[in-house]
Amino acid sequence: MQQLKQIQTQVFRIGLHQNPDTLNKLMVFCTDPKNGNFLQYSERIFNYIENPSLFIYNVMIKAFVKGGSFGRAIGFFHQLRVHGFWPDNFTYPFVFKAVGCLRDVYVGEKVHAFVLKSGVEFDCYVCNSIMDMYGELGYVENARKLFDEMPERDLVSWNVLISGSVKCARFEDAVSVFRRMQQEESVKPDEATIVSTLSACTATKDSELGREIHRYVVNEIGFTPTISNALLDMYSKCGYLSVARQIFDTMPAKNVISWTSMVSGYVNCGKLDEARDFFERSPVRDIVLWTAMINGYVQFNRVDEAVALFREMQIRGIKPDMFSVVALLTGCAQVGALEQGKWIHGYIDENRIPFDAIVGTALIDMYSKCGCIDKSIEIFHRLKEKDTAVWTSIICGLAMNGQSSKALTLFSEMKQAGFKPDDITFIGVLSACNHGGLVEEGRRYFDSMRKMYRIEPKLEHYGCLIDILGRAGLLDEAEEIIEKIPKESNEILGPVYGALLSACRIYGNVVIGERVATRLAEMDYSGSSLHTLMANIYASADRWDDVTKVKGKMKAIGVKKAPGCSSIEVDGHVHEFLVGDASHRKMKEVHAMLDGITKPLSGLEDTEMEADNKVAGIS
Repeated sequence: MQQLKQIQTQVFRIGLHQNPDTLNKLMVFCTDPKNGNFLQYSERIFNYIENPSLFIYNVMIKAFVKGGSFGRAIGFFHQLRVHGFWPDNFTYPFVFKAVGCLRDVYVGEKVHAFVLKSGVEFDCYVCNSIMDMYGELGYVENARKLFDEMPERDLVSWNVLISGSVKCARFEDAVSVFRRMQQEESVKPDEATIVSTLSACTATKDSELGREIHRYVVNEIGFTPTISNALLDMYSKCGYLSVARQIFDTMPAKNVISWTSMVSGYVNCGKLDEARDFFERSPVRDIVLWTAMINGYVQFNRVDEAVALFREMQIRGIKPDMFSVVALLTGCAQVGALEQGKWIHGYIDENRIPFDAIVGTALIDMYSKCGCIDKSIEIFHRLKEKDTAVWTSIICGLAMNGQSSKALTLFSEMKQAGFKPDDITFIGVLSACNHGGLVEEGRRYFDSMRKMYRIEPKLEHYGCLIDILGRAGLLDEAEEIIEKIPKESNEILGPVYGALLSACRIYGNVVIGERVATRLAEMDYSGSSLHTLMANIYASADRWDDVTKVKGKMKAIGVKKAPGCSSIEVDGHVHEFLVGDASHRKMKEVHAMLDGITKPLSGLEDTEMEADNKVAGIS
């Protein structure tokens, strides 16, 4: 900086401080990050320039975008237009980059209009930057339309459209563009094309195209670390672990992404021990790898091991992020581990992990599933920024805990606040109607899904509505609704019929119950609970011969009633018990404790004491 100021002093002394060539060189030097952090200084110089050129404006805009000051870049763009300049093909790419990072659709469309007026709309470099901006903003249709109108396209154009489709989760579209690109003779896929398309293959589980790309890599462009990792991720997530392992073993250099892909692949296949082996062997572990292993344990209800790994992560000095704590909270919610959930909540507060909508949703879900709905409400009101997931979580939590009126009140508040409910929100709303016996409201909310929100009801929604009608004794109406459900596989439709069959048991309606049982038999559905329900319906009607027939049929086709399961949390550890399973290591102590509780309650203890006294008297 000292040398720069000395040179600038000489520039002023000999009268070159307004010379265009001198100013251009000076501004280029000051805005180049390789020369140091002179951006603020360059802005001060700019303010003293009497007639800044378009070149200098472009240099400043580029510098602000590179430095992450996207708002300042947009400000300079407006300023150059006020000074009468027309932006050129060097101006727009960085402006569109700034707009994409700011996620401001309105400004993006305005700048796009300036492009059309300035006559550079067919410049390939500019068009690519516009497409990239629309991809960042989630408007991939706009990018596709612009792409189709381009008179000339280069490789970057194809790559931008494919990556934009992937960013917007339009994976089928990304594959379609790649197929279209293959038909063009003028361009051939490069590393960027391969990596983006493999991401689409991974999301759609299109292993066939993935293998085709793999062959192209072998025959045409060869392997790079990035391509190898993309192939590894695709094969592992599509379930081809043996192929993924071959690629992994042949990679000359493996980074943490390679190890994470293998761990995630084994986790997705339920092979947690193999995943843990890869995890332990990884020479470098970042937060993503730790979270992948923790997620694996949570996914398969091994919450104690997830928490132990979380604590090991802290000991190793790896700072957890919101994704790792959200994974743990999800596990605690699944098994009802309240104490562990509270400990994680305390950890979030102590370590100042950002308390955003994602963390808030996980906490609300955990507390509500553990029965602490008041704590869920407290967290909900504490959240400054709420999204649809937060509202949905508290509505479902209230419904689950039997607070129907509060759930429906919050649903109204959600709509008033401008949030659009999704299909999961309506599961909570219909569950609230179910628990509250609100038949008319349930019908109305169910109908509003299609009419007001264009949400096609899923089987879960039909199941809730049938349960609402069934509990109210409206069995005929429930049966009519089932007939209107789009026919799916038997495994999915079975539980819906089960909801009606359960209502038939409550009201002793043998006629409808038999009709449902006949349909289930035609579907060849063999769920144990449905056969048990039918047996109970016959028993309530004193038709014991039919009860015997149902049980005989269950035995003949090999259907067994699933054992009951309960779990309890003690000192931060979750213990699970199955009916008839005596394998728990402290089962003797459990039985001794149960005997100690039940004997005084049943009077057996007094009887035994009296007997002991009589024996003592005789002796």
